[in-house]
Amino acid sequence: MPHLLARINLFLLLCWSYSKCYEQKQYKNGLKFCKMILSNPKFAEHGETLAMKGLTLNCLGKKEEAYEFVRKGLRNDVKSHVCWHVYGLLQRSDKRYDEAIKCYRNALKLDKDNLQILRDLSLLQIQMRDLEGYRETRYQLLQLRPTQRASWIGYAIAYHLLKDYDMALKLLEEFRQTQQVPLSKIDYEYSELILYQNQVMREADLFQESLEHIETYEKQICDKLLVEEIKGEMLLKLGRLKEASEVFKNLIDRNAENWCYYEGLEKALQLSTLEERLQIYEDISKQHPRAISPRRLPLNLVPGERFRELLDKFLRVNFSKGCPPLFTTLKSLYYSAEKNGEKEPPTTLLWVQYFLAQHFDKLGQYSLALDYINAAIAGTPTLIELFYMKAKIYKHMGNLREAVKWMDEAQSLDTADRFINSKCAKYMLRANMIKEAEEMCSKFTREGTSAMENLNEMQCMWFQTECISAYQRLGRYGDALKKCHEVERHFSEITDDQFDFHTYCMRKMTLRAYVDLLRLEDILRRHGFYFKAARSAIEIYLKLYDNPLTSESKQQERNSENLSAKELKKILSKQRRAQKKAKLEEERKHVEREHQPKNQKKKRDEEEDSSGLKEELIPEKLERIENPLEEAIKFLIPLKNLVADNIDTHLLAFEIYFRKGKFLLMLQSVKRAFAINRNNPWLHECLIKFSKSVSNHSNLPDTVSKVLSQEMQKIFVNKDLESFNEDFLKHNAASLQHLLSGAKMMYFLDKTRQEKAIAIATRLDETIKDKNVKTLMKVSEALLDGSFGSCTSQYEEYRMACHKLLPFTSAFLPVLSEFSSHGAALNHTANCDVLAKET
Repeated sequence: MPHLLARINLFLLLCWSYSKCYEQKQYKNGLKFCKMILSNPKFAEHGETLAMKGLTLNCLGKKEEAYEFVRKGLRNDVKSHVCWHVYGLLQRSDKRYDEAIKCYRNALKLDKDNLQILRDLSLLQIQMRDLEGYRETRYQLLQLRPTQRASWIGYAIAYHLLKDYDMALKLLEEFRQTQQVPLSKIDYEYSELILYQNQVMREADLFQESLEHIETYEKQICDKLLVEEIKGEMLLKLGRLKEASEVFKNLIDRNAENWCYYEGLEKALQLSTLEERLQIYEDISKQHPRAISPRRLPLNLVPGERFRELLDKFLRVNFSKGCPPLFTTLKSLYYSAEKNGEKEPPTTLLWVQYFLAQHFDKLGQYSLALDYINAAIAGTPTLIELFYMKAKIYKHMGNLREAVKWMDEAQSLDTADRFINSKCAKYMLRANMIKEAEEMCSKFTREGTSAMENLNEMQCMWFQTECISAYQRLGRYGDALKKCHEVERHFSEITDDQFDFHTYCMRKMTLRAYVDLLRLEDILRRHGFYFKAARSAIEIYLKLYDNPLTSESKQQERNSENLSAKELKKILSKQRRAQKKAKLEEERKHVEREHQPKNQKKKRDEEEDSSGLKEELIPEKLERIENPLEEAIKFLIPLKNLVADNIDTHLLAFEIYFRKGKFLLMLQSVKRAFAINRNNPWLHECLIKFSKSVSNHSNLPDTVSKVLSQEMQKIFVNKDLESFNEDFLKHNAASLQHLLSGAKMMYFLDKTRQEKAIAIATRLDETIKDKNVKTLMKVSEALLDGSFGSCTSQYEEYRMACHKLLPFTSAFLPVLSEFSSHGAALNHTANCDVLAKET
């Protein structure tokens, strides 16, 4: 008996030691303790120890072994809540959240009051937005731990997210009454609780209650500015306009640059005439002579001569004191069709020239813009903003190489300026100078690693999305897809990072920020960076589906057949040198790692151990994927869920389903796009391709055929495709983008009308309104990519006409004789997407 007790005590001691090692992330030591337990014949098949060993192996990145041990442990002790809990943790680490939830529920059947399992379950439920399940789990936690703050807060948040505001407010008030905070004391966490309560009241439209609540606890709230903003908002909602106007006047005294305060003041004063509104701004301007907003906002209100008068006054003041962002302040006025004395300091002329360069650049008068910026540079050749503006003008002209030259000049004036360094790298990427851009960024990245790797670690997505576009233009689809997947991984990581906040925010009482975080995460993939990456990925996968790449070995064999012995020898020699260089680089990195200081090396090893190894993204594999359309759909799904208001989402969906032959999904896509903008040029092309495809498939099921016929009749209004296309061209005779799409479809429907289609697409007469660089280059690209068949001579005539119209645009410069039309196509592709972003 004593021996048995000793053995059990030893077993318990080893288990305790293991748990300590696991908590402290000393995974290798934890494995040693597991080995000591399992080496004892009495405990060799101990299920819980096997499961914990698997969990530890998972932390070390050994997933296959981890699953093997956890499943073995579960088989040996299927009634152990620990084994089910560990299996759930393993599934959670692989992002299989639904499976993890099932495991946690099985664990709770065996130990229904286990706090840790309930907490882990609640984290997954809020992560997956299973709000009903989250509420139930938080209720169980509240019953088990009614004295814990997180129990009350978590349960209240569940009701808030479910929009049951009354119950949420009852719980928050009941919990607040348990907090003993003297009125004279200011406590940050108590302040956050009160503000969160008030937020729920406002969302429930309890305006009177919100106002009374904020006035009652005003002294105990830390954020005094927010208190005043809430008061002003609630007084407006309640119609107490005189009191609201006083609040907004006080807020303007605190911050005279906040436009929202002026909007609130105007609503409170209910000014009926323009003169009254202008008088208010004039009075505030006298009280705050240094403030820009009370002089800028009236420019939105007045038309005609009065606008000129106020604008002249506004510009003179800012020119005199030198205000570089002046144009940005006024930029929004350019979208309105109606608004299209004393001794001055020497710098006034400089800022006038700088402003006029921006002004004429915005109007597309690039020669004038260059004249003004060159004059400014001649007078002040050391001001970074001037070279930056000159680069921007050349970019808008379509001359990206020249733009890079002047942006590089700007960054050379201050090599320690991270902003101008990033801008220069961005311009280089727009000009497809990827290596140079990486070297430019390396001035601010971590030493010892490549800039590309470090920028990926830092989730520098502006750089990655620009790289995607550059690789895409160069036809390096594998490299582009690698960057697309890197961006996708960043968004997945951001989503997974919520886990850290589900418990942290309730512990720190940052409840308003927490609810905002949850709502942000719900729409995370609406962000522009994701949309750019997803769109490029879909476009590339569509290209790879239309023109699959052969395997690398076959491609090399095919290329070698067309080479002479001398050329083949040169290529093989180049490949050997590249392999040797890669090997030396790998050896150098290995030596660097070995000679790192011990503490750095240990930290790196721990990081590698604690993080599961991600699948490596290899460009060659990515661009030779077997099912490109399925991969494209993975990027499309978040766009359909979150960016459904963007017509491009549905047109990209159409292109995928068109290739898959899914007629009902094609119909769904064009209908949604039609509801957003029925006159979109790309949509017009999709509609005609869709209708043509339907008519070519006579073997469709009767039900499908009937639905398609009914819905298409609504769109085409009993017109044949040629008439539909002619009407489109007639109604959009002044838009080159629409004429291009209509001309493409004319040739698509009838190849004998090539000459007429090209004549329509290449019109450059005075009636055309959108003769900008971007649109002209799109037409030029269409003449090269086969949209109108073979038309080399027409392309050359069009290029010469565009060169006369835009002499500075590099894409329209004469192509050297040794370059083929394919070379010209690459030149256009390198510019067209770039100008689409900002022109």
